[in-house]
Amino acid sequence: MRRLVADLDDEERRVLLEHGTERPFCGIFNEAKDKGTYCCRLCGLPLFHAGTKFESGTGWPSFFDPIDRSHIAFVRDTSYGMVRTEIRCARCEGHLGHVFNDGPPPTGSATA
Repeated sequence: MRRLVADLDDEERRVLLEHGTERPFCGIFNEAKDKGTYCCRLCGLPLFHAGTKFESGTGWPSFFDPIDRSHIAFVRDTSYGMVRTEIRCARCEGHLGHVFNDGPPPTGSATA
């Protein structure tokens, strides 16, 4: 794991390991439209197919369904005076974002 962490830049460490948030509309994947698979930046676990990505207007890449629900850990987050669901990589526990129930059909939920 130490080798994997060594490959992260400061911002990636802050977001993935310290559960931080990158500024909206600045991440390289927000505007991405390429086909393929989005994988965990830390451990490489496949997380989302590009076909499940949608424009949420939040400034962060959003997906309505993971490749495999067992690849995602759902964690109750009570920070900032609210109750949310944080999602993490199930293998390395890297922070991925939060789940909101305002996504498009078929699920009505989204990760951003």
